[in-house]
This record gives sequence, C-alpha cells and structure tokens, in this order.
Amino acid sequence: MSRLASPILALSALLFAACASTAHAPSSSATHTPSTVSAASAATASAAPLETTLPAGLTEANVTRVVDGDTIHVDIASQDFTVRYIGMNAPETVDPNKPVECYGPEASARNKQLVTGQTVELEKDVSETDQYGRLLRFVWLPDSSHPGQGEMVDALLVQEGYARLDTFPPDVRYEALFAQLQQQAQTARTGLWGAVCTSATPIPATQAAPTAIGNEVCDYSGTQQPVIKGNINSSGERIYHVPGQQFYDQTQIDEASGERWFCTEQEALDAGWRKSKS
Repeated sequence: MSRLASPILALSALLFAACASTAHAPSSSATHTPSTVSAASAATASAAPLETTLPAGLTEANVTRVVDGDTIHVDIASQDFTVRYIGMNAPETVDPNKPVECYGPEASARNKQLVTGQTVELEKDVSETDQYGRLLRFVWLPDSSHPGQGEMVDALLVQEGYARLDTFPPDVRYEALFAQLQQQAQTARTGLWGAVCTSATPIPATQAAPTAIGNEVCDYSGTQQPVIKGNINSSGERIYHVPGQQFYDQTQIDEASGERWFCTEQEALDAGWRKSKS
C-alpha cells in the first residue's frame, strides 16, 4: 500500500463526510453533465495518505481482467461484470474510433499492476450502471496486513497522474478528494501532467511507451480497418453485428446517435454491446 508523509485524519474526514452526505438511492444510469470543483478549493485541502478505514456496504469481487486504465472485469458470485471506475477518467487506449492517448498505455499498465488477480471491494455511489451497462463503482484494495483498512484505486490513479478528475452527477461522493489529489499531481507534474503530455510538442504515446495496440489487426478484416457494426436498436439495446451475419449488410451506423464501429469483438463486449443472435 502506498504512503505519503502526512496525517491520515485528513483523508478519513473527507471520506466520512462524503459517505455521510450522499444518498444511496439507486439510479438506472449516470447523467453526463460534468461537475466541477475549482482548483482553489482543491488546493486548500491538505495532502493525505490514501489508505483509510474501508467504508461500509461494500461488495466483494475478484478481478478477472483489466481492460484499460479505468475499466475492469470482475467476478461476483460466479457472474462476470464490467466495472467502470467513477470519479476519474484515464487516457484512451482501446476505443477503435480514437487514437491511443498520451499516457494511456502507462495508465493501463499501472491499473493492471494494482488489481490483476486481486480481490477488491466495490463501492456504489448513486447510479447502478452507465449507458453501456457497466457497473459504476469506486474500487477498493483491502490491506491484508491491516484488516478493515484499504485504499481506493480510482483515487490512487488520480494521485499518481494516471487519470484526471471526471465526475458526473449524481455520482460525486469523492469529488473534493479527487480534486485535491489532481491538484497534487499537477503541482508535482506527475504522470500525464508531466512534460511528456503537456509540452508544446508532446511526445507521441507510441514513442513514450511502445505498444502493440496501434498495430492491432481487426477481427474479420485482417487489417486495421474496423468492420464490426455497433448498432442501437429501437429499444435502446446495444447489439453488434459481424460480417456474415443475417442483418450485417442492412445495418447502418449512425455515429451521431451513439452507434459505432469496433475493431474486435472483445472491444464491443467491453463497451457494453452484445453480439447479434442472427
């Protein structure tokens, strides 16, 4: 577990206040209007270590796969779920419609280092899932040597400069904490706040951290051209079609309405789409 040279009481107070002030009523999905916290208010909060007493009401899960810097697959009671960390956003690495972003491969690697194969505890804020059907959760790593203690992975990634503050109401429980941690990372020019991503001529992500993602061969095309169609039907269900399926040719993709192309079937599944049955 990581430690910083400052009192644990500051973080405990922030966490207690956040848990006490947020309702637990379920919601079908998160809204998409970002919430903001001023840099000035973030800077006034004192630095604190991230390990603290685990909050109540957590759900135990086993991490089965890390997708990228802010998304994982977990097993809960023998069922597979995709979990999207909330309160933060890591640079993109797996979206076939976007280039690999600066510090994305590093964020993915750090997330894998932290949680691969681990038993974690999931904390819900207000929303149950996002628009892609992924569980929205804060992810806690228990400290096996100190029962009842642990640290939040979402917050740690922000503190270390692998992710940015990115909160969407109503899921804003730890917004002040994340703003404080981001301010620390910016001041220290840590991770994505360093010269590699903020200089006038930033080093391309492929040079900063070589990765095979940029040379990925897409399913069914044998090239880097994505051909899997991610369609949203009239009921709002997200279904993907692959070449050779019955409705593939007649399916038209309207990216303005949220439909998209996928390079691989795994990317479609990770984004919350299911495969067409015909």
